[in-house]
Amino acid sequence: MPTARLTIDPHFAIGPINRRLFGSFVEHLGRCVYDGLYEPGHPSADAEGFRQDVIDLVKELGVSAIRYPGGNFVSGFRWEDSVGPKEDRPRRLDLAWHSTETNEVGLHEFASWLDKVGSELMLAVNLGTRGTLEALDLLEYSNIAGGTALSDQRIANGATDAFGVKMWCLGNEMDGPWQLGHRSADDYGKIASQTAKALRQVDPSLELVVCGSSSAHMPTFGEWERVVLTHTYDDVDYISCHAYYEEKNGDLDSFLASAVDMDHFIESVVATADHVKAVNGSSKTIDISFDEWNVWYIDRYHGVDKIEGVDNWPVAPRLLEDAYSVADAVVFGNLMISLLKHADRVTSASLAQLVNVIAPIMTEPGGIAWKQTTYFPFAITSRLAQGRALELKLDAPTYSTEVYGEVPLVDAVATHDDETGRSAVFLVNRSQTEAITVTIDIAGLGAVDILETHTLADDDLTAVNTLQDPERVGVHANDSATIDGRELTITLPPVSWTAISLG
Repeated sequence: MPTARLTIDPHFAIGPINRRLFGSFVEHLGRCVYDGLYEPGHPSADAEGFRQDVIDLVKELGVSAIRYPGGNFVSGFRWEDSVGPKEDRPRRLDLAWHSTETNEVGLHEFASWLDKVGSELMLAVNLGTRGTLEALDLLEYSNIAGGTALSDQRIANGATDAFGVKMWCLGNEMDGPWQLGHRSADDYGKIASQTAKALRQVDPSLELVVCGSSSAHMPTFGEWERVVLTHTYDDVDYISCHAYYEEKNGDLDSFLASAVDMDHFIESVVATADHVKAVNGSSKTIDISFDEWNVWYIDRYHGVDKIEGVDNWPVAPRLLEDAYSVADAVVFGNLMISLLKHADRVTSASLAQLVNVIAPIMTEPGGIAWKQTTYFPFAITSRLAQGRALELKLDAPTYSTEVYGEVPLVDAVATHDDETGRSAVFLVNRSQTEAITVTIDIAGLGAVDILETHTLADDDLTAVNTLQDPERVGVHANDSATIDGRELTITLPPVSWTAISLG
């Protein structure tokens, strides 16, 4: 049996873990909102039409902040459509996803739903088909207490208190030719800078996110970040990263190593941001908002789900409803390890998305809500990863991948909370054939016990949770974990994700 070793020492910290790292994303896309969060006719629906079973699952998931309302959707969105009496709200064509948007759920309703689940609102503004003035109007409507035309309109629409949105995204994926209002880096950088400066004239304390590349594989990647930050470095706090992963052509070995690509993506953007910092002679550091990430079978969308036709604009169609396997969940858990390994610079992240659309939570109209395989790594990591992310010394065997070359069979990160004295370790075994015994030097933690263990693994790597069998895949305690003096030993099954809590 292969073996690996790692050392945990709370003196070697990567950085504090910002709770926004455990954020998510709700876009007006498919059944994410309608028949997902919101289904007035459902047996569990509350007085506002929101499904209580979904609210309960979101709260258990531990989502800290939610990016809204897009996504590609935002580049054609008129925010004014989503406020005021529901019966007066217009139905609009959504060009991003070739659907009809009813605007039945809008800014007020979503803010109320966020209060129910205990999450922060992260609001995106339309810099695709609109601009600085409309962003200023939305800020006034959302955040000014009263005494102006738009703030008084919000009060008249039922929200006496301002929404108090702190984090704002300046558009979405403006590097993508698919985006309404797609611009060059130079043109986008200029309007982003102009909009950021205007928003800060209203409230200098806002936290602003400028669009980075929508993928590390875009032909403009790197240069896009450099040019955009050259325009906006003094105006913003974050630059965004987006990344999705899927198994292609049956190459499971490379898919299991997807976090290697995420690591490289983050480190490349950090290097570019720090280059602009040096050129500017700035003392300010730009952080990363990794505000779209997940496993997403994009090829299936283009081949199966994509809607076309001038007379075909459905309401809340079934789009992007990927069913996640055990292998998908292990990769997903590894992506969370990657985010934690860069906690010094990735201080906000949004799992895309939350319900039904490439999501950890699925629903059936009039029926049950259930957890996908990816639900478990997110919920457990969000709960256990507290305090600071720690830099580990890891020694593990490698394996060969077609896409990423030689890759360690084991990936891991640890966290430590000074207040509680508790630590957590998160590990993946990428081997398809062999269990791996990992020995962890925990002397630096002092005297600790194993509080809980969770392993996600299955003999069938393709197993999924479905409407017919919603509990087919879950997590189980790993009884192989033992402590002997200064060392903790645990055996990781093939293709598995594991979390250990110590205290």
